[in-house]
Formats: sequence, structure tokens, C-alpha cells
Amino acid sequence: MSERSRQFYLEQLKARLEYYREIGIETLSLGAGPFQIAISAQGSVPWLSASPSKTAEPEPAETGANWQAFPGAKSLSLFETPLTNQPSGESLETIRADLGDCRRCKLWPTRTNIVFGSGTHEAKLVFVGEGPGADEDAQGLPFVGAAGQILTRIIENVLDLKRDQVYICNVVKCRPPGNRFPEEDEIATCSPFLFRQLESIRPRIICCLGAAAIQTILRSKVSVGKLRGRFHEYRGIPVMPTYHPAYLLRNPEAKRDVWDDMKKIKVFLNELS
Repeated sequence: MSERSRQFYLEQLKARLEYYREIGIETLSLGAGPFQIAISAQGSVPWLSASPSKTAEPEPAETGANWQAFPGAKSLSLFETPLTNQPSGESLETIRADLGDCRRCKLWPTRTNIVFGSGTHEAKLVFVGEGPGADEDAQGLPFVGAAGQILTRIIENVLDLKRDQVYICNVVKCRPPGNRFPEEDEIATCSPFLFRQLESIRPRIICCLGAAAIQTILRSKVSVGKLRGRFHEYRGIPVMPTYHPAYLLRNPEAKRDVWDDMKKIKVFLNELS
């Protein structure tokens, strides 16, 4: 590896570590072994740090009336530069190949299939969910169970699109046992692949389905109910947070809110035409 390439990857690593420090994650697990990397308070590369330092929990992000009002990161991170001006040069196939038969976190022993994502790499709209469920784990495809049927109806009946015209993926690529919420170390390990997917596709709009996607993309722990209904921002891209389709199975009264959110996405997409 050339010195220039080495420096580039070191800077990317520093930026990623700083992002994890900002959201309160202090250790990352590499591979299936017990080795842990500690993130310093300065977000420096860990082997240059004397010891890790605990930082305060970040305050929930305030939201504005429109997506431009959402504040970006105020320190070195992947959120600092608009994604639309940062072509990654990576294909989705390359990212999937890099993911491989992933054993980077503790989810791999209980999975059946890795669920990478589905749809077109030219998608203007990307849906980001939480993680695979039982049906997704069995088939290796995202949103194919009961919640997926709801998402398909939303795409077709509200957005007037087909599933193969959008891209659908999750924060974590392996099913958490019992469909539990992904844990911080699992998100920290898997989310770089999600960010690379977004960098490769460079969509015009992102829809976060549920809390895990919102916390990962928007770095906010504000409730879905308080964030939905208006656009926010991820690296220059408008983001619409809304309820996860699985939530609608338990709370059908929330369908109207999701429909309203999707209509706003449709208006935005129509303006791009």
C-alpha cells in the first residue's frame, strides 16, 4: 500500500472513530475474538492513545421545520461533507464482497443468511430499517415478511413505485436473536457497511424506518413520534424518519402518520422529475 493510500485510510479511520465517540460508543469489537479497540476522547487512532476517556451522552438533536435546519456534525466525521459530493467509487457488489461471510460481531452464530440489501444501485430513495427478522433471515432478503408486505404496499400504493425502483437495507445485516433491538456494539460494527451502501448509491432521499435507523443515520435518540413528519439531514441528503412497518402491525392507528410521511416523500421525488 502506498503512503498516500495509507494516509487516506488512516484519516477515514479517525473520522469513523470520532463518529462513534460522538454517539457514546467507547469500545469496538474486531472480529470474533476478544480484542477490543478503545476510542479516545479526542477520537484519535486507538494505538496512539494512552487510555480511553468516557464522554458525556450527547444531547438529543433539535429538529427544524425543514430538512435544511437540521444541524450537522461540528467535528471531524463522515457527516461533515455532503454525501452527494463524495462519490465513493465502490459498487454495491464490492461492498458485499468485503462483508463476506461476516463474523465481526456476536450476531453471526445464530444467523441463517446475511441480509445485505435489495433494489437498484441507481435508487433515488433508500429505505433503512432495523435488522432482519425470521423471514428475512431465511431468505436472505430485506423486508419479505409481514412488515415487508406493508412496506411493499406503501411503495406501490402511496409512492407509485415498484420495489425494484428503490433500495432497501438495514442497519445490521444479521438477525438479532428474538428480533430484539440491535445493541450498540453490533450497530458500531455493522453500520460502516450501511454508510458505504449510502455512499455508493448516493440517493436523493433516505427514509429511516424506526428507532434503530434514526439513531444510526441522524444520531438522535429523540422518539420517532417527535421526529417524523418533517425532513432532517444526513450529509446533505434529506431524511424522513417514520415508524417501522412492524410497528404498524401492532399499532394500526399509526398508518395515517406513515401515509402522510410517504406523501411528503412523493412530493419531493416528483419535484426531482
